[in-house]
Order: sequence, then structure tokens, then C-alpha cells
Amino acid sequence: MFEFKTPSNIVITDVKIIPLKEGEIIGILEPAWFPGGAKTFRRGGGAFTQVHTNEGLIGIGPSIDQSFLAQVKNLVVGRSPFSVFEINSELRSNIFAPPYNGNAGLDIALWDIIGKSLSKPLYQLWGGSNRQIVPYSSFVVLSEPEERAALATTLKEEGWKAIKLRIHHETIAKDIRTVDMVREAVGDSLKIMVDANQAESIEERPFGVQWDFQRALDTAKELENLNVYWLEEPLKRFDYEGLSRLGSLTTISLAGGENNREIKYFNHMLEKNIYDVIQPESLVMDGVTELLNLGELARKFSKRIVPHHGGGELGLIAHMHLVAAWDHAPYLELLNDPPIGSYEHQMSVLQDPPIVKEGYIQVPDSPGLGVEIDPGFICS
Repeated sequence: MFEFKTPSNIVITDVKIIPLKEGEIIGILEPAWFPGGAKTFRRGGGAFTQVHTNEGLIGIGPSIDQSFLAQVKNLVVGRSPFSVFEINSELRSNIFAPPYNGNAGLDIALWDIIGKSLSKPLYQLWGGSNRQIVPYSSFVVLSEPEERAALATTLKEEGWKAIKLRIHHETIAKDIRTVDMVREAVGDSLKIMVDANQAESIEERPFGVQWDFQRALDTAKELENLNVYWLEEPLKRFDYEGLSRLGSLTTISLAGGENNREIKYFNHMLEKNIYDVIQPESLVMDGVTELLNLGELARKFSKRIVPHHGGGELGLIAHMHLVAAWDHAPYLELLNDPPIGSYEHQMSVLQDPPIVKEGYIQVPDSPGLGVEIDPGFICS
């Protein structure tokens, strides 16, 4: 898919997990996708992955789980980072890693090295040319309609161009009232997406209010009149029959896919015309390598692709490069529910982190990911 001249002498010499200092706790929110749960927003904390080479180039990526670090080292040390496609396939076959703390960290770090070695930012390496992309503010909480309308108004005044609401209250009436009040507050100046979070609700783990087909259809019909850009995850993850039927009965675009781990599921969804917008997550699918493949697959089926939020920090940066490389990726998801849930808190561990200005965000233009971790956050 991507052709590049491979330096013959660069090899991986080590893989490390580097802890980060825990900084200020900003606050805690109850995420809409996990009712009763808690998501802590802070500056710092956690860890990141470093991949070292014999030429002194160091690639960085999200953290991997310490429990399988030795296996990862055995698989990659002594090999070229340019063997990223083969390495990614072997990792997925041999090391079953948990989402958000798995093989993605290594995969993203390898791409960082490749970009640095070739002196190109990843979006250019992947065929892109425009580093200015449009983020949407993806809200975290399921809140009152009046509060959501007030926040949407603030974001509109700050120049944001798109937002995503969570809508799975106890009643359809409250869901629609939320969207209606937001639309009235911002007019047609903002794109509005809505997320029902029903793909979180698999049979073994029911979360929150459960939608059946009729509720999904009734909601979609109401949303058609409110100029909503997409309805996300209106039914359970593998209810392909219901999703296909829903799509045939509404004019609103359907979106989903963030929890699907394998490309075969997306291939099925695209072949069966399940979703209009696919939303893969690199931290679920073991890295950006599979997302590059998915981008080509979505193009083949004339579908839009908008990656999930990447977990913030380095995963998000990788997704920025993907969106800039794809002409069929209209938006970047930024998990952003200020003040507590602002995207800027997680990005604070980066040196010179990208920020949203007048509704756009600039993809880093230095080689590789184009960012480095702020040394002040690295544990000595």
C-alpha cells in the first residue's frame, strides 16, 4: 500500500515503558457510555512506550501492558521498524492484548520511527497534504438539555464547527428535547452528531438505558427534522440485521464501529451497507496499521471514516495524521466536555501540544508523529 525506501541498517534494539508523573487532578465525570462509572481527568499520569533503534532514533506511542513487554521484545528486537506490517500481523496473531493498553503502542511507535527516519510527518507519508483538519467536540456526560445547550453556545462562540451529544435518557422526549434545545441555541452554524452508545451494551454487560429497534427508529425519524449529521451506535454491536433495516428506513447517516477489534467485522459492515460512517479505534485494533487498511476499504465502498478519539495524547495524535491523510475523513473526534473534561488536560503531557483555533486544529508537521513528551512529566 505504501512504498518507501527502507534503510538497510536500522534495527530495533529495545522497547521500554516509561512512567509519567501524576499531575493535578482536574475532576471526575460520569461517562455516558458507562453509567455509574467514573472517568478522572488529570494532567499527567500513566505511561508511554519507547522503541529504540541502533541509529539513535526513538519512536513513541501509547503505553503497552507491562505483563507482555518481554514477549513484545522477543518478537521485535533485532528487526527493522520498516517491517511494521509484518510485525503488526505477528503481534495480533501471537499476543492477545487488551484494548487501550495493548499492541497499539508499539505499532504507533514504529510508525513514528519510520516518519523520523524518512524526515516526513506521517500524514504526508500516508499521502496527505493538508494539515488543517476539523475536530468535533465529543461530549462525555449525559446531561440536562439546558446545560448542553449552554455549553454548545460557548463552543460556538469559541469557533468550534461540530459537536457530539449523548442521547440515551430514560425517554425519547428528553433525548429529542436535548437536541432541539442545542439546535435552537446554535442555529445551523454547528454540525450536530448524536451518540446512543448502544454498542457498549452487549448481552453480557448491559449498560444504562437499552434501546430496542422501535426506539432507534422513532429517534432517527425525530432527528431527521433537526439536521443531525449522524446517529451513532443506535443498536447493539453485532445487530447487523437491525442496523441494516434501520438504515433502510431513515435518511439520517448511521455511524459506529469503535468497539470492533478485527477488520473482518468492518468488511462485513461495509459489504452489507450497515454504517454510512465507520469509526475504528487504533487502541482497540492494535495500532494504526489496520486503520490504514480500513481507510482503503472504506474508500472502496464510498464510505466516510472518522476514527474514534484515540484515548487522548499519542493515540489522538496518530489519528490526527490519519484524518489529514484521508479525503473521506471529514472530522476528528476530540473527547471534550469542558471545563473538567477538556481535551487540553490529556494533551498537556506533550511539548507544544496542538490546540483548536477558530474551529480547526493543525496536525504536527515535524517528522513522524511530530510531537514529543514534555520532559517535565517523565519520571526520572
